Amino acid sequence: MFKITAIPAFSDNYIWAIHNQHHAIVVDPGDATPVLDFLAREQLTLTAILCTHRHADHIGGIAKLRGLYNAPVYGRRHLGNPHITNDLRAGDTLKLAEFGLALSILEIPGHLDDHLAFYNDEMLFCGDVLFGAGCGRNKEGTLAQLHNSLQRLSQLPAQTQVYCAHEYTAANLRFAAACEPNNADIQQRILTTQQLRAAYLPSLPSTIALELATNPFLRCAQTELIQTLQQQGLSDTSPLAVFTALREWRNVF
Repeated sequence: MFKITAIPAFSDNYIWAIHNQHHAIVVDPGDATPVLDFLAREQLTLTAILCTHRHADHIGGIAKLRGLYNAPVYGRRHLGNPHITNDLRAGDTLKLAEFGLALSILEIPGHLDDHLAFYNDEMLFCGDVLFGAGCGRNKEGTLAQLHNSLQRLSQLPAQTQVYCAHEYTAANLRFAAACEPNNADIQQRILTTQQLRAAYLPSLPSTIALELATNPFLRCAQTELIQTLQQQGLSDTSPLAVFTALREWRNVF
């Protein structure tokens, strides 16, 4: 058995720790200090690091952690990420023996070219591609790639727990409500998120089902959302055009 715990870092990052009574694996440790504090408090040994992509707030703590634990680092090799010891590609399976856990690998470009997701039918570690009620910005590649990556994630089982890398849910829901003012699921999620954050609890993990119901970037075929964009001048209502208009609006919202 194992638990998954959010380790807060910086102003809004989550470093996810998969752990049992003896060992821990961390996902995207941008800062070593909160990870080391967690390991010391829980009396755990770090046995692996998972890396979704190379942004500094996801890899900044890896060197220090490896210097202390010499743990393997699993991710996509890239010139901008010297920390990867075990290169992973789409279709690979990562077996984490200490936890009896196997995670499949999905390449999900569109935020960065080297972005990976680690997933099975129960959990998804999606870095900065899918957020609570939102998605990442298009830093490399194309919006078509980002849209395709999100569509692939949306096809995972509805109950899949979604472990995003940032606490952006409340801000994203304000945008979602502007897109679909009459979506009761969005209004309910706003209330739930407010309650969680008021109690100093993460709004995550989400689920694929909840994202499909409340995340505008997964709802590009919904009538009210399209009508909202048409009021702003949208003429092409193809899924990619709607997605592009949404991302551009969110950039300035």
